[in-house]
Amino acid sequence: MALAESTRAALDAMGISEPTPIQARCIPRLLAGRDLMGQARTGSGKTLAFAIPLAERCDTALRPVQALVLVPTRELAIQIAAVTEKLTAAKGLRVQTLYGGRSIRPEHTALLRGAQVVIGTPGRTLDHLRQGNLDLGAVRFLVLDEADEMLDKGFAHDVEAILERTRRERQTALFSATMPKWVEHTAKKHLRTPDKVEVDGDVQAPPAVEHHVYAIEKADKLQALQSLLDERDGAIIVFGRTKHGVKKLARQLDKLGYLVGALQGNLSQNARERVLADFRSGATPILVATNVAARGLDVEGVDQVVNYDLPDSRELFTHRVGRTGRMGRDGEAITFVTPDEGRKWREIERGLGHRVKPAPWRARASSS
Repeated sequence: MALAESTRAALDAMGISEPTPIQARCIPRLLAGRDLMGQARTGSGKTLAFAIPLAERCDTALRPVQALVLVPTRELAIQIAAVTEKLTAAKGLRVQTLYGGRSIRPEHTALLRGAQVVIGTPGRTLDHLRQGNLDLGAVRFLVLDEADEMLDKGFAHDVEAILERTRRERQTALFSATMPKWVEHTAKKHLRTPDKVEVDGDVQAPPAVEHHVYAIEKADKLQALQSLLDERDGAIIVFGRTKHGVKKLARQLDKLGYLVGALQGNLSQNARERVLADFRSGATPILVATNVAARGLDVEGVDQVVNYDLPDSRELFTHRVGRTGRMGRDGEAITFVTPDEGRKWREIERGLGHRVKPAPWRARASSS
């Protein structure tokens, strides 16, 4: 690929010498100025697929914001910024994150100093636009990451309002692990004859992940989880459905003597960052989380994901399971299905592309 020396040096420092399939197919198209819709399973390297062209296309001689990346969560904004800064530092490009859960003033000050690249959540980005802190009139490169969530009803209104503040001549790219038909339909009004790139597009869950699904009574779930935690040999993420449920489960596990952290939407940004730092370092190798950890959480060495509570959609199941088995590593996904969840599981199961009939929980207990 015809990349700048600074970009090549940054990739070399990151230990990257060969592009992943999604990178190999997307980067040349984006460098050529094409609009693009990219779909690949979680952990396939989508961030660099747009971060490299972003770094190449921004001009240090120009002060205004030239690239905008919109993401659904604070954690994802932080992670994408960390990768992007490694690519842009040598060129002297300034990267600024915009997200809630912290004071807006330091962001305002940073924007006044100048930032060519902005990576933000829709709500906070729109706050800056409405306050006059941010001008997107010069944006030439725009990315919607986790596009299926960004264009869903929760974010769609804010995203539309932001896109209206950018010029029509911009280049736009959408990336996601899942790309339902409605996303493609909605995206058409924002993209100009986009190239569509699918890598493992027919596979809803990462092939490196081994699935185990257990039929279990609700009253037996905590004891079953304990036996899984006692067997574990590395980091594990346990997904619950609600904020209250996650806090309660984490407290129960803590009382039982497990080193556990809880990640849910009511935490302050500092608290969320502490929980993630402890999990990444191994200080708390067990993370109990809501779906806030299902997207964009890039932690190496997550050996196991446990769906303690079923998610509400097969897309969320895909993103949850994508926290393990990343970048070619093996992983394991364990899912509990209670008697009243049979119908919901069958809907999720269709997205796997093959049947996974729940086995009685005692089957695992007796084989371990």
